[in-house]
Amino acid sequence: MAKNLVIVESPAKAKTIEKFLGKDFKVESSFGHIADLPSKELGVDVEGDFKPKYEVSSDKKTVVSKLKALAKKAETVWLASDEDREGEAIAWHLAESLKLDKSKTKRIVFHEITKSAIEKAVKTPRGIDYNLVDAQQARRVLDRIVGYELSPVLWRKVKGGLSAGRVQSVSVRLIVEREREIQQFQSEAAFRIDAEFITSKGQVFKAKLPKSFNSEAAAKEFLEKNRGADFSVSSLEKKPAKKSPAPPFTTSTLQQEASRKLYFSVSKTMNMAQRLYEAGLITYMRTGMGHRSL
Repeated sequence: MAKNLVIVESPAKAKTIEKFLGKDFKVESSFGHIADLPSKELGVDVEGDFKPKYEVSSDKKTVVSKLKALAKKAETVWLASDEDREGEAIAWHLAESLKLDKSKTKRIVFHEITKSAIEKAVKTPRGIDYNLVDAQQARRVLDRIVGYELSPVLWRKVKGGLSAGRVQSVSVRLIVEREREIQQFQSEAAFRIDAEFITSKGQVFKAKLPKSFNSEAAAKEFLEKNRGADFSVSSLEKKPAKKSPAPPFTTSTLQQEASRKLYFSVSKTMNMAQRLYEAGLITYMRTGMGHRSL
């Protein structure tokens, strides 16, 4: 029996990591979250301190039983879920549900699935970041309070199967308010004049009049007044320009570029990114609470 038990989120990730760590390590997967709020009740003490009531998901009870048995036999348990608030919450739920001994439990994180990154993580373990755990719990509680109360209203008033949440409900309001502003906007016409000049040496360059006109008639009047006029360049100034490389993709920019250039759906983009990450071909880093940069 291996002395060390490493628990990761993804089964595909587990196979790769076990190859790097060797025979003293057994790598198992939690298959994502193992605990959540109950589905048939609010699960949040809104009259008290908003304490959430977590329970092991019915489809994860077998997984939890297996991990609990392996953890009892291991000398050290390594919680290796992702380094974001969801991953930190998974590590915390594992520690609580498996009743892990804190003195024999270590938390490790890595941004790429390579031998060097995994070995470095094992050499530099840390404890569970409870600030991230609290952030995830706050998000989950808000989701439940908003969704649990508003979704039934949508089913009755709009259409069955619709859902409301702390983000999408506010986003819909922002969209509606913006649309109302667009509908109430009073447009004003503006006419711009662009000119193309040819120098005595036959070189062509373009210039733009720095002001615009309120009507087409005013713009044409200006053009008529200057028809046949001679123009000269009063000054020429050259400035050095610097172009920086594009920053690394974040989740949102990756999805946008894949959609714009390759016509990929969001789900296809994220599935491919996950597979590349699990194969050790791309990395990710946290850019905020739960936001990943690939």
